[in-house]
Amino acid sequence: MKRIGVLLVDDQALFREGLRTLLSLQPDLEVVGEAANGEEAVQWIKTNPPPVVLMDLRMPVLGGVEATRRIRAASPLCRVIVLTTFDDDEEVFEALRAGAIGYLLKDTPSDKLMEAIRAAARGESFLQPSITAKVVAEFNRLSSARPAASPKLVESLSQRECEVLRQLAGGRSNKEIAAALQLAEGTVKNHMTNVLGKLGVLDRTQAALKARELGII
Repeated sequence: MKRIGVLLVDDQALFREGLRTLLSLQPDLEVVGEAANGEEAVQWIKTNPPPVVLMDLRMPVLGGVEATRRIRAASPLCRVIVLTTFDDDEEVFEALRAGAIGYLLKDTPSDKLMEAIRAAARGESFLQPSITAKVVAEFNRLSSARPAASPKLVESLSQRECEVLRQLAGGRSNKEIAAALQLAEGTVKNHMTNVLGKLGVLDRTQAALKARELGII
């Protein structure tokens, strides 16, 4: 079994130690490195990018939002999950705009954290319910003042791609989308790749935000 490599980024050594112990109990997960701040994480990524990064937000030297932005620019296939104590609206949206694929609070049950890591490794978003509520509220706010969608961009998306995008915006996984649209999961993955490319975004969360901002969904 190929294990999912995880980089731990947090300025609290004791918290990193607890995470490392927790993840070591999972046969399919492996802690491949640790960083005490965002700058260390960015440097680590340059030499050995892991599939998944667990990222704190408020750290010395370089915070989690900017570190996420730099990591995603340097290694687009690296998936960042924010794991923090804070759920202020602005921090949530800044982290998602920077490219985080998941957002969890540190009181998240361990089974949900493991589920989020595995989902991120598959390229799927995973948001804590309270964070999902904030994102939905932001969607609704944007929908009342959103600009008209770009005609060329809308026309470039096929009907099936729009259906997949709407399912994605509803928080469904590829497997759930496949069941809802009666498609093979591999077909959904292909549609998802096309959608991300046409919208000019790197991950599912950004695709949902972009589609809502443009009035596509």
